[in-house]
Amino acid sequence: MQNKPIAALKIAAPRTKTIYPEPFAAVVAGREKRKLGEFFGLKNFGVNLTRLAPGAASALLHKHSKQDEFIYVLEGTPTLLLDEEDHILQAGDCVGFPADAGVAHQLVNRSGADVVYIEVGDRTAGDQVEYPNDDLKATMGADGAWKLTRKDGSAY
Repeated sequence: MQNKPIAALKIAAPRTKTIYPEPFAAVVAGREKRKLGEFFGLKNFGVNLTRLAPGAASALLHKHSKQDEFIYVLEGTPTLLLDEEDHILQAGDCVGFPADAGVAHQLVNRSGADVVYIEVGDRTAGDQVEYPNDDLKATMGADGAWKLTRKDGSAY
């Protein structure tokens, strides 16, 4: 655990890029997530510095049952998908996604330059993630680990 200041870019991005199984992992190819909160030993919420290469997405279109999420754009012009609506964001824009609000969301980099943003989310146990466009379901266990299954509960 670290409690002294450090340049965020000195915190290494994990080698594992995603917990998504194929074919879903391809959607986030080109995403680099530096887990700043974990580096400092934060337990109640996560903070990530995320970079999306052109064509990459933050995640699949999804919504959480118990966890809140917040993003703040630092660089670039990501497209925010909210259910059926698209919004082009720019540096300085922010948006929050309350748990169980019923709005699915996703950031996609449709531009020709990298997108960089900060994402913050809590770590409420028992969270379930719904992916309306994909046969995928994620459930957070009591140990904080995500379990991914098909919507019918069968394993990948």
